[in-house]
Amino acid sequence: MRKAWIVATAAVGAGAAFMMVLVVGVYLVAGNLTGGVGGGARTLAKGAVPAAYQSIVAKWGNLCSAINPALLAAQLYQESGFNPRAQSGAAAQGIAQFIPGTWATHGIDGDGDGDRDVWDPNDAIPSAASYDCQLASYVKDVPGDATKNMLAAYNAGAYAVIKYGGVPPYRETQNYVKTITTLEESFAAPVSRVDPSEQAAGAIYFAQKKLGTPYLWGGNGTADQGGRFDCSGLTKAAYESVGITLPRVANDQYNAGPHPARDELLPGDLVFFSPDPTNSRAIDHVGIYVGGGYMIDAPFTGAVIRFDPIDTRKYFGATRVTEDGAKALPTTV
Repeated sequence: MRKAWIVATAAVGAGAAFMMVLVVGVYLVAGNLTGGVGGGARTLAKGAVPAAYQSIVAKWGNLCSAINPALLAAQLYQESGFNPRAQSGAAAQGIAQFIPGTWATHGIDGDGDGDRDVWDPNDAIPSAASYDCQLASYVKDVPGDATKNMLAAYNAGAYAVIKYGGVPPYRETQNYVKTITTLEESFAAPVSRVDPSEQAAGAIYFAQKKLGTPYLWGGNGTADQGGRFDCSGLTKAAYESVGITLPRVANDQYNAGPHPARDELLPGDLVFFSPDPTNSRAIDHVGIYVGGGYMIDAPFTGAVIRFDPIDTRKYFGATRVTEDGAKALPTTV
């Protein structure tokens, strides 16, 4: 059915007709997928965490019931983009961005080598998990969701969570809780079907209108660039046309939503390619899936925006872009 759908859409000339067939195609394919997103243990999506940290995040993300590996990964990504040398203007240090006073109290020797090094992910990641679980224990008797209360305590302090009987009415804290729990979805392996994106049709329609446009490294489609794009410039502009702002770089776009399995791809999903199948930070190409094993992409210098089979490169994975997922991404990582 997907193959028939892509052939049919390619034969449609008018924009309105294209949109209608596309929307029907999205939801017909989605209708063949049963079930919904469910609960249960959250494991890491393939390659979502750099290989060097995959096992330690998977291990320490199960330290207590208030956290899980995907949530811990979301925190690390939000804090540092998995950069073990990150340092903020507020003196926060390392992959988990501990400030010195907090590290002095809550840093642990995670790898058992006899020291506590904030710059060593083997200490800093276990320390982040341990700190989360300590905060969860402080607010364990507060009504509501234990994970959200823990995140609120991380941002506003345990006293505020206890005082207000849950996530306090501070905009910053509420935004922090929403950001991390939303980002969690982009680091978790889906337990079942991922709902189709409402904006998929419009994003593909934008990209389809750019077919034949010459590739430009660093291209964002601006007038001074002759309306040309590179791969992530095209996907960014396509989703921007439907009101969703993605990061500029492909490996950050990977975190803009949950990750459907390859046999669950729907039109509008972003498909990613990487020479390293274990590390999303090594992603070097992205396209917009259109069905039937094809994508629209801006492939390389000297080529034009075109339909390409997704099997012509080393397939890494896919992201079903969501508005909340894109909004949750840090502005710099």
